Amino acid sequence: MTAPRALWKGYLKLGAVSCGIKLIGAVTEADKIRLNTINRKTGNQVRSVYMDEETGDEVESDEQVKGYAMEGGQYLLIDPEEVKKLRPESDKMLEIQSFVELDKIDPRYLDKPYYLMPGDPTADETYAVIREALKQKKVAAQGYVVLFQRGRNVLIQPHGKGLIMTILRSAAELVDEDTIFGGIEDKKIDKEMAEIAGMIIDRKETTFEPKAFEDSYEDALAALIEAKRQGKKPPAPAPRPKETNVINLADVLRKSLEKEGGGSPKKPKPGRKRG
Repeated sequence: MTAPRALWKGYLKLGAVSCGIKLIGAVTEADKIRLNTINRKTGNQVRSVYMDEETGDEVESDEQVKGYAMEGGQYLLIDPEEVKKLRPESDKMLEIQSFVELDKIDPRYLDKPYYLMPGDPTADETYAVIREALKQKKVAAQGYVVLFQRGRNVLIQPHGKGLIMTILRSAAELVDEDTIFGGIEDKKIDKEMAEIAGMIIDRKETTFEPKAFEDSYEDALAALIEAKRQGKKPPAPAPRPKETNVINLADVLRKSLEKEGGGSPKKPKPGRKRG
């Protein structure tokens, strides 16, 4: 199998120490099924074009500029060359600035992961020292690098024999959680229900195995394509689970526990106070 091509090459710097590194994408969509848009009448593929909203004329790429929406439907025109000048120049240096404990990392800020590899055999030792130091201290490194024509804040974590670099989102990209969760009222939790839910969790606890994940849509789409290719009737869609009205949450949890092979907890005697 051919090794993936490096997306970026440079240096990882920690204080006065540096080593050559290369960046390889950790995510791929090569196996995803892609559908083209086709003209139903002619069977020809449809291409998208930019059109002037007022005249309906097609606008060629050399006539296109960016525009910032102003009041009154007006646009402030910005030429692509003006935007290009704003992009920071890359010095090919990924500099570690600080460290953070692994359990203190907010997952909402993690965006896209990349494998960080030694750039050449002379970098192996320094690379290994940095990786092992991060492992022993149970921390991740926070750094900054100019990547894909933009300055990026990144997080570097040890992963097996190597390192993973993840681009970080900015705080401005996140929706304030108080605007989402602020309206949720504090509820007094029934002790029995919490215990039953905990027992269900115990019986379904497992290890994290991403290879076991299934993409039901992708599988169904592949089956549909194969059936149509063979001139067969498309497979019937999987039945949707029936909707049920929850009347007594404790009873529902108890039945769920019985399904998982556990005994049903005894109901408290009438008049007995639950904590």
